[in-house]
Amino acid sequence: MKTIVVGGVAGGMSTATRLRRLSTQAIIVVFERGEHVSYANCGLPYHVGGVIAERQALLLQTPESLQARFDLDVRVQSEVLAIDRDRRTVRVRDLTLGREYEETYDRLVLSPGAVPIVPELPGIKRALTLRTVADADQIRAALTDARTAVVVGGGFIGLETAENLAHRGMAVTVVERDAQVLGMLDPELADAVHAELSRHGVTLRLGANLAKVLPDAVELDDGELIDTDVVLLAIGVRPEVDLARDAGLAIGPRGGIAVDEGMRTSDPCIYAVGDAVEKIDATDSRPQLIPLANTANRQGRLVADAIAGHSVHLGGRIGTAIVQVFDLTIAVTGWNEKRLRAAARPYQMIHTHPASHAGYFPGADPMSLKLIFDPRDGAILGAQAVGGKGVDKRIDILATAMRAGLTAPDLADLELAYAPAFGSAKDPVNMLGYIADNLMSGTERTVQWHEIAAGATLLDVRTDDEYEAGHIPGSIHIPVDELRTRLGELPAVDLIVYCQVGVRGHTAAALLNGLGRNAVNLDGGYRTWIAGTHSGLEREPC
Repeated sequence: MKTIVVGGVAGGMSTATRLRRLSTQAIIVVFERGEHVSYANCGLPYHVGGVIAERQALLLQTPESLQARFDLDVRVQSEVLAIDRDRRTVRVRDLTLGREYEETYDRLVLSPGAVPIVPELPGIKRALTLRTVADADQIRAALTDARTAVVVGGGFIGLETAENLAHRGMAVTVVERDAQVLGMLDPELADAVHAELSRHGVTLRLGANLAKVLPDAVELDDGELIDTDVVLLAIGVRPEVDLARDAGLAIGPRGGIAVDEGMRTSDPCIYAVGDAVEKIDATDSRPQLIPLANTANRQGRLVADAIAGHSVHLGGRIGTAIVQVFDLTIAVTGWNEKRLRAAARPYQMIHTHPASHAGYFPGADPMSLKLIFDPRDGAILGAQAVGGKGVDKRIDILATAMRAGLTAPDLADLELAYAPAFGSAKDPVNMLGYIADNLMSGTERTVQWHEIAAGATLLDVRTDDEYEAGHIPGSIHIPVDELRTRLGELPAVDLIVYCQVGVRGHTAAALLNGLGRNAVNLDGGYRTWIAGTHSGLEREPC
């Protein structure tokens, strides 16, 4: 059987190499439009910034090495122009020689990936994008004498690029049309990212759109001009589906190639994988575009299995992702609060601010965690984490718990490795489980930072120094350790209790409720409230 793979990065190359391991006799041909195959495109921003100094480090394989090890016929600078499904042929253009020819197939695998979104604006041709090794080469050449840069887009690639340009000593401005960067974060966590970017000298223009690219500047939609030597676009990608659409293959509602659970397209002889393909969201079972390398590689392996005759099934995706912005790590999995609100789905939230390991052991980094779960059955719907060391570990545990179908209270029972240098006896993930159990059992009631209504009576139970350093306006102040002896100072009304991160507030609220008062704890404490209100994003109560 002869299999043709269109696209030689991530999903495409995973397909080809896995298929060879399953069949030593199969004829496997890979067409790649670019000059390179099997390269580490996630490392491109770091090569631009010089963190990955050697370009060769990104090139994991070559056509020659793939031929030697796997007996693959890999043809670079070869663009597949059309598919003839009736004759089972593809028309290919050799970009080096300029000639066109046909190649037959028994099975065809499409892995064309995605292409950067480039808006039609005056002067846009001066702007650069970062998707391939050739793009990185072009950007590095443009940076030779550059001192200033504008990065349009505050997503993962945009912020990675901005950070790496700043490492080069450039003055960097990030232009983002939304009111925050990293739209997968909720605002009370995104605020820390804004602060980190500002701390490292990156200028933010939030709520702004690019209107025009000039020879030595950009113009925003409000008329502001920003002088810049280099303009980089990172406003997102779209699935590259032209080849599939022209061949009459079904395109899904999200604009990607429609495939079944075995990655088969509407043509039973054609499969598709990677960023060009729609995936099924694990939370609502609807098609989504999830352009992540992990999923692309997994699909490539499964397609090879399917071609070899095995039964395969790709489960729903939860979209786990991580990015580093200077000294801050940001990670997400599942749905965020904004998306759940838009879907009108019931949810409950927990905010915590633990340390990466035992606080008494030197070197602990702070982090902020947000867990979102269904209050009816405890199903974990999503999580977000921002901080230093340990963020990746916690989000990976939570993503695994979601995949395994564990509930939020189940997190309390996870047996996680503990030593003072690595964690706490009650790991931050365990603590999320304890709090979820309290909420679902009715042991504790909480209110969110954006649910504090005007006229509410707030009780600050932190120390005098903490209160003086900053507090919610209008709060009554009684430290938790003095609360029993000063109960008479409290008005006979419902109370919202808060401390710095929620722990002492929980103790104080339990005490007050045990004494017959009606008290709820401010989830995540003053730290969450100040981050949420400082974000400046208007919110409505849940």
